[in-house]
Amino acid sequence: MFRLDGKIALVTGAARGLGSAIAVELAKAGAAGVVVNDLEQTSEADATLQHIREAGAEALFIAADVRKEEMVEAMFATIDDTFGKVDILVNNAGITRREDIFSTSLQSWHDVIDTHLTSTFLCSRAAMLRMREQRSGRIITNSSVVAWRGAIRGFVHYAAAKAGQVGLTRTLARTAAPFGITVNALAPGMIETDMFRESHGEDGIRAIAAEIPLGMGTPEDIAAAVVFLASNEAKHITGAVLDVNGGVYFR
Repeated sequence: MFRLDGKIALVTGAARGLGSAIAVELAKAGAAGVVVNDLEQTSEADATLQHIREAGAEALFIAADVRKEEMVEAMFATIDDTFGKVDILVNNAGITRREDIFSTSLQSWHDVIDTHLTSTFLCSRAAMLRMREQRSGRIITNSSVVAWRGAIRGFVHYAAAKAGQVGLTRTLARTAAPFGITVNALAPGMIETDMFRESHGEDGIRAIAAEIPLGMGTPEDIAAAVVFLASNEAKHITGAVLDVNGGVYFR
């Protein structure tokens, strides 16, 4: 069950954290090739590539700023040349800043919105053009619980971007369905990653974890959900947003 044998996957923002865990789990599920995207090839990215190879998949790193159209097009052209197809796109690239509406500059607004939402548009468009020809594909976007309940103590741009990803997911699902493409999203809750630790601090993490019925989640919890949505067993699921939040929010 939940096998991805022969599939080619692209995960954006995958040098570390959630993206890294997702990329490695896709390889463990049998993907033939996993493309790791991030801004630059760091030691963390190299470690992710090594884990992918150890799982038996071909690994490729592509440095690209997925907020920029020309870089996205160049990235997909490289995937075309290397693998000849893309079966799975995971829109994972993201940043966060602890700013409320009073402290958010227009530039900061654009930085966060573009990293999450514009990148999802650009990468999904490039992937769907290819998947339409294949008559198959999976697009999975990492949104957030804040898309439903709003963010706490600021993060105004982050919450807006995450809600936008949900609307984009549902719209693309309708467009993609006639071509055999499914488009879904995840809404993670509080997941213990470097980015979360940097934005909330250790004391903040402990306080938040105490309020979550199942405690803080791990990157592997999210990666398992991605593998399911990418698998053939999820072929009749599209336009869905899967909550993976440890019981912190019900809807």
